[in-house]
Formats: sequence, structure tokens, C-alpha cells
Amino acid sequence: MSEIITTFVGLDVHKESIAVAVAAAGREKPQFIGTVGPTFKELLKTLSHLGKCEQMLMVYEAGPSGYVLVRELRAKGYRCEVVAPTKIPRRSGERIKTDRRDAVALAHFARAGDLSTVRVPDAADEAIRDLSRAREDALRARMTARHQLKAMLLRHGRHYAGKVGWTQAHERHLCKVSFEHPAQSIAFTEYRSAVSAANERLERITEALRQALSEWRLRPVVEALMSLRGIDFIGAITLVAELGDLRRFAHPKQLMSFLGLVPSESSSGQSRAQGGITRTGNTHARGILIEAAWSYRHPARIGREMQVRQERLPRELREISWRAQLRLCQRYRRFAARGVHQNRACVAIARELTGFIWDLARHAPI
Repeated sequence: MSEIITTFVGLDVHKESIAVAVAAAGREKPQFIGTVGPTFKELLKTLSHLGKCEQMLMVYEAGPSGYVLVRELRAKGYRCEVVAPTKIPRRSGERIKTDRRDAVALAHFARAGDLSTVRVPDAADEAIRDLSRAREDALRARMTARHQLKAMLLRHGRHYAGKVGWTQAHERHLCKVSFEHPAQSIAFTEYRSAVSAANERLERITEALRQALSEWRLRPVVEALMSLRGIDFIGAITLVAELGDLRRFAHPKQLMSFLGLVPSESSSGQSRAQGGITRTGNTHARGILIEAAWSYRHPARIGREMQVRQERLPRELREISWRAQLRLCQRYRRFAARGVHQNRACVAIARELTGFIWDLARHAPI
């Protein structure tokens, strides 16, 4: 039988220090214990004077420090939770913010039960997510390198007559570009080398993702999501890496709200006003979903690439994917007939697509 929590500890974690405050069960005012160094050994020494680990609950805000601290504390037998910073209650008239006050507030709200915890991912899941985000960084770096090269060509009036850039024809065109001054030739070559290096980096990380997927416990979910129109390997693994096990959401509306795809609302009395989507939650996953929603502008069909992705999937998953196509393509046509702007229509399609993703993840053979 688990022991009753009698001590609530608030930790304000920073790179160089950790502020510690404690609130005893009851109505006594929380006390600030002090500030320790960032090492786990120093924190354990302080916690050892506060009581038994089984009767203690610690909380700290999610941030750049990640989840190393919570894993170390749990390994030592402590109860520790990571809380959402945006959902910590704040007083409107409060204008003073210090590490000491933050730690005391965390201890107070933990005792009151007013904090919203965030999911601490499994170490293997977090590793896949880090690799997925590394690919996003590589993609942005390649875009920057390409823009820098194109900017130099534009400054010197070197235009490409083709319709699509960064193809083999475009590369052949770049090989023929020359400059009179040697310094400009060196600059142009360096820009081209940066683009080539960015391409190679992106390909390496993508291949590493494919190899890591083969041993990942959530591989069936990734393969199930790839059966949906507009979601390829990169989109599917990004969604699962960012969201984790989707079965933790009891209802698809919870997932929609988590992704910030539900309308904002400001209602009072008899008046009710809804605005744009809340845009809260995971921006990486939300971007993938909105991008995928654009593919439902076209009539429902199963192309060759999708047929290959669906070949090894159970019939139940293929049927869910086809129902998603039929419904979402029809929904887009209705939006277009009503004159709804295509951007707003695609956001609505992305919200409904989230429901089908939740259903696929629930039926995936994990």
C-alpha cells in the first residue's frame, strides 16, 4: 500500500542552480529551503533532510533541462512530476518573479493539486524524437543554404529558365554558371558546397530514422498512419515521435485539443464568440497535420504508392484509411461549395484527420 504524501517540494530548475521550496501537508505557508548546484548529488543531499522519499512529491517546470532530472529522481524512489509552465496559475497583479518565488509557488500549487503534469517520454521514444527533430533542423539548414545560393545568383542576374529548381537539370545549369572575378567564383562554389553538404546530412538522418524504426516499439503505429493520404514515412514517424502512444488519449477530442486544432472561444452570458484555433500544444505535429490536409482537396483514390504502403496492413486499418479519404475529401468539397477559404478548410480537415489518426493508433497491433 502506497504511503500518503506529506511533503510537497517545488524545484525551480536552471542550468546553473536549482531552487528548492517545501510545503507540508495542511495549511502552513510553504518555506524556501535554499538554492543548490545543478548536480544531482547536491540535490539529493538537500532532499535527504526533508523526509522519506515515499512520502514526498516533487514538481518542476518542463523546459530546456529536459527529463533527465525526473528520471534520476524516480530511479532513486522519489515521486516526481513535470508540470506545464503555461498552466501554472498566475496572479494578474504580480510583477515580481524570482527563483525563490517560483519554487515556493510550485510547492504551494502542488499541495493544492492545481498543476497540470506533462507526459514524461520513455528514453527510447525520446531518442527517436531527438532524431526526428534533428531532421527538421537539417531541413531548415538546407533551405537556408539554398536561399543563400539563390540570393547570390539573383544579385548577379543569373536566372534559371526551368520551372522547377534543385533537379538534375537545375544542377547542370549551376555547373555552367561562371563569374569573372575569382573571389565571386570562390563564394559561389562555397555556397554550392553548403547546399550539397546539407543534402547529404538530410539523407543521412532520414536513413538513420528508417533504421531506428525497425527496432522501435511504436513501429506498428507509424506503419498504420502511413496508410493515410498525405502522411508519408516522415510525417508518420514525426507524429508518433512527438505524440507518443496515442492510446493515452481517452477520446479524439482530447488529442485535437492537445494539438491546438480546436477553435478558441470567448463566451459570456448569452453571447458566444469563437475565433481561430488555439495553436497550443505540439507545433511539430500540428504542422504535419495541416500540411497533410491539403492532399484532401483532390478526389478520393488509392494511388500506387499508397497501395504499396497498405499491402501488409490488416484489413481493419485499410478500411479506416479509406473511410478517412471518403469523408475528408467530401468535407473539403462542401467547404469549397460554401465559399470557405481554403486555409480555414484545411485546418478543419486537419482537425477531423486527427480523429482518424487516433482511431488507427488504437487499432494498431502494438
